[in-house]
Amino acid sequence: MTRRYFGTDGIRGEANTWPMTSEVAMALGMAAGSLMRRSEHKPHVIIGKDTRQSGYMIEFALVSGFTAVGLDVKILGPIPTPAIGLLTRSLRADLGVMISASHNGYHDNGIKLFGADGFKLSDDQERAIERLMDKPEKIQRASPTKVGQVRSFEDSRGRYVEYAKGVFPRGRTLEGLRIVVDCANGAAYKTAPWALWELGADVVEIGVNPNGRNINEGCGSTNTRLLRETVLERRADIGIALDGDADRLIIIDERGREIDGDQIIASIARDRIADGTLRGPGVVTTIMSNLGLERYMEGLGSTLVRTGVGDRLVVQKMRELDANVGGEQSGHIVLLDYATTGDGLVSALSVLSSMVLSGRTASETLSVFDPMPQVKKNLRYSGASPLTDPAMQAAVARAEDAIAAQGGRLVVRTSGTEPVVRLMAEGEDTAKLTALIEELGETLQGRRAAAS
Repeated sequence: MTRRYFGTDGIRGEANTWPMTSEVAMALGMAAGSLMRRSEHKPHVIIGKDTRQSGYMIEFALVSGFTAVGLDVKILGPIPTPAIGLLTRSLRADLGVMISASHNGYHDNGIKLFGADGFKLSDDQERAIERLMDKPEKIQRASPTKVGQVRSFEDSRGRYVEYAKGVFPRGRTLEGLRIVVDCANGAAYKTAPWALWELGADVVEIGVNPNGRNINEGCGSTNTRLLRETVLERRADIGIALDGDADRLIIIDERGREIDGDQIIASIARDRIADGTLRGPGVVTTIMSNLGLERYMEGLGSTLVRTGVGDRLVVQKMRELDANVGGEQSGHIVLLDYATTGDGLVSALSVLSSMVLSGRTASETLSVFDPMPQVKKNLRYSGASPLTDPAMQAAVARAEDAIAAQGGRLVVRTSGTEPVVRLMAEGEDTAKLTALIEELGETLQGRRAAAS
């Protein structure tokens, strides 16, 4: 069944343009609130957001929808996405909501929903919400005496910070470490520096002055130039880059080198195997993860299980396999012992814990395997995805065969969060991979026919 509103990670789009409008947000609040209510207590929902200008518009519309069907609402303000997973469960809410478009620019926004168990809603739950959104006459509004109440919840950041600090070994501190943290002018602009400072670090803060429009702008996990320069200038031990809602982590080591999610996953898995705490068959990653990581895990006597792209799919597979370490090359690191979704701060503290306990530098801790060369290209489009065209599908098939003949692999997919086709080729010969990707990219953009 094709879904009208939900993509791979909630609802996302350009703010004030369908489906990211006040009208849709209010309908979502009414539908989700009606379906997710439980009978054993007064139903309520918590709502957090990042720092986008449009967050207030979406927040107020959601509040209107939830209260109209009788749910009380706790407003948390700017807070990381993983905190919503944590607090939905600990506050015994029926539903948790995060208003964010993650790593996208301020002009976009999104809505992510968490169930009472702290995990993102399943596909079936999202489909049920969509069906009710399209049949509003079936929604039962609350009577005047049962309309929901709205309150601010002031302690949300403090609760999250204390929980995140619990990841760090008891009796240890970050004293002696200079850490640069880039909060992308987003949701973690208070919580991440706060937690690192309380653990004893010398904290250098960047990306902590949100104005509603500068989220992810020239900073954060998708643009680490400023972080790299600051790490080298301040002679820091490590740089930590988060994205707009702080569920991603990219690291800059003390030498100024960028460390992606694959190396972070490998480092954490290595330590978990060493101390016997890695559960399940191994680690769970996506089709985008480097072949070098897969070979590294095999060398440790473990395995790598791949899913489709998106941390929600990774978490689903991890729960099926009872695995506790997984994530994405893009920086979503999922540690199910501590969080129900990707958590940049928790993952960073896990890496810092390894550094402190071992006495290794960031580069020694995180340079785990030799990656296979990968070449990537993103192509923005309007209208229908070009991948629906049979001629384009044939061009992709020819490119797959050409790269497979070189012992590599090709991944071509449409983004679930923005109108972009993502190309990734992996293999030994970077020059040949680049030529094939460029040729395929031109074909998909309709500039010339594909060569066989």
